[in-house]
Amino acid sequence: MKLLYNVTVKVDSDIHLEWLEWMCSKHIPDVLATGCFESYKLTRIIDDEDEYGVGFAIQYIAPDQEKFDIYQQLHAGALQKEHSDRYNGRYAAFRTLMLIEREG
Repeated sequence: MKLLYNVTVKVDSDIHLEWLEWMCSKHIPDVLATGCFESYKLTRIIDDEDEYGVGFAIQYIAPDQEKFDIYQQLHAGALQKEHSDRYNGRYAAFRTLMLIEREG
């Protein structure tokens, strides 16, 4: 069964446009280049801009647990470190892994 890997990020308001451009031109293509995900969606959370920043959610679809495990074991650490090094102290993130029960 397919898995949905959701990464929710709150980015400082003054850098959110630069962050968004970097995510679209660098980070997300690098994640997809691992071959562990079939597709993605990048969304902006409605009414989530406040003094703490702007909220986004990036959702990646993995075809199965094996592919996701490969991503976690071989790729996630370096990709997350690259993001953390670039935006250290300018964001907060949390990750959720979900099983897709049905799609329509």
